[in-house]
Parts: sequence; C-alpha cells; structure tokens
Amino acid sequence: MLLATFLVSGSFIASAKLSGIISPISLTLLRFFLAVIFLMPIILFNKNYRNKLLVTLPKAMVISLFYSLYFIAFFKALETTTALNAGTLYTLVPLITAILCVFIFKDKISFYQMILYFIGIIGTCIVIFKGNLELFLSFSLNYGDFIFLFATISMAIYSITLKFFYKKGDELIVTVFATLLGGCLWMFLALQIFNIPMQWEKLQGDLIFYMAYLVIGATLITVYLYQKASIILGPKKLMAYVYLNPAAVAILMYIFEEKLITSSILLGIIISTFATIVLLKQK
Repeated sequence: MLLATFLVSGSFIASAKLSGIISPISLTLLRFFLAVIFLMPIILFNKNYRNKLLVTLPKAMVISLFYSLYFIAFFKALETTTALNAGTLYTLVPLITAILCVFIFKDKISFYQMILYFIGIIGTCIVIFKGNLELFLSFSLNYGDFIFLFATISMAIYSITLKFFYKKGDELIVTVFATLLGGCLWMFLALQIFNIPMQWEKLQGDLIFYMAYLVIGATLITVYLYQKASIILGPKKLMAYVYLNPAAVAILMYIFEEKLITSSILLGIIISTFATIVLLKQK
C-alpha cells in the first residue's frame, strides 16, 4: 500500500502535465483501455485465466462501476469546485469506509479509533492547506463539493467491494483485467452521456511518457496492489493510507520539482503518518 500510495501520488504530477490537452474522462478511458490491451495476451494465452474470466466478469463489473463513478464524479466536481476543496473532502474517505464497514462487515468503531480518524483528517488538511489557517477558515462548500462527496462515497464502496466479492481461489490478475475491462465500458458510457470527444490523437511527444506512467504505474500496478491489499488488510486499513496521499505528493514534488516542504507541511505529514500507523495497528 505504501508503494501504491506513491504511485497514485505520482499520477497527480503526470496528470497535471496532461491537463487541458483532452478531457480527463477521455484520458481515464484511455488509461483503462491501454491497460486492458497490455494485460490481454496474459489472460488469453493462459487457459486457467480464460476459464475464470466469465465467472469473474459480473463481480468485476460492480467493482469497476464504483471505481469509475469516483473518477467521473471527481472530474465533474472539478468543473465547479477547486482541487483544494476536493483534497479536503477526500480526507473523509477512511471515515466513510469505516462507517460503511459497520453495516456491511459488522465491524466496530471504538471512540479511540474515531479520534484517530479525526487526527488523520487534521494532519492531512495541514498538508493540503500548507499550514495556512486563513485559507482553511475560508473553506466553504459549493455545488461541486456535493458532487465530490458522492465521489468519496464511491471510492469507499469500491474498497469494500474488493473485499466483499473476493472468494478463495480467485485469480487476482483476472479480477484486475475484468475490472479494467468494466471500467472501459463505464467510462465510454460517461463520454456518450456527457457528449465528450475522445481526442486521443492529441497525445504526442513527451506526453506519451506521462501517459505510459498513468497506464502502467498508476493504473495496472495500483489496481493490482489495491486488490491484493484489500484481501490482507481489509477496506478500513486499506483506506487509512489515504491520509498519506498529500504527504506523498509533497515528497514527490520536492524530489522531482524541487518544491520546498515547509515546517507546517512537515508537521502535517508527521500527524497524518502517526494517525495512519496507529490505525493500522488496530485489530
């Protein structure tokens, strides 16, 4: 999950390089489509994988639905809200996941764990707002934020479906392939509903390298790692790593773009890391 966290964080940098070239929904469809093409020979030339594909596909369609809904709602929300607001609301994902697990898996949330979730939210917000209290106090909800709240719920449900639908004997690589295949269908439907052109031909030159990272690092590998980790850790611990996302972005920005990490951001990283570690140690 640490590896997945940094790979996802790297996707923010790569996506920023591609922003404004084509629609982000079209870009996500291309990510899923190329990942499917990459995996297709592995699935088709293995008899065991082929046999399990049809059985896995119905479950994967549900998993991919919520995964795709997250991206669709996220990108639609950004049309009327800011990345800062979206980043702040995304810190609710671990708490929403924990609450849903109470109803679905009969888990329990202690008062101590609730405190840890709020400490994680505080630490992550410090990183997002760069320790600027005035910026934080100016935070207010708008129409796009309510759309993004739907996106956070979709991400929480996605993590739950990874665990819920897993059965002993499932081939993870087949689940990943079927999930991405389902994602292609849902994202293509989104393009039709919102009347968005593909415009894939615009991705040329250096942009192809950023796209390659999104396909291999931020899609293929991370979807596999999330699927694998959900079986071992469960949805609550899986989503606890969300608190480390802004910290990972800050570290990567420091390494690749020489953006300084201020003392306030460092404090936020320490707080969010502390909350994540303690949550992971909970039974």
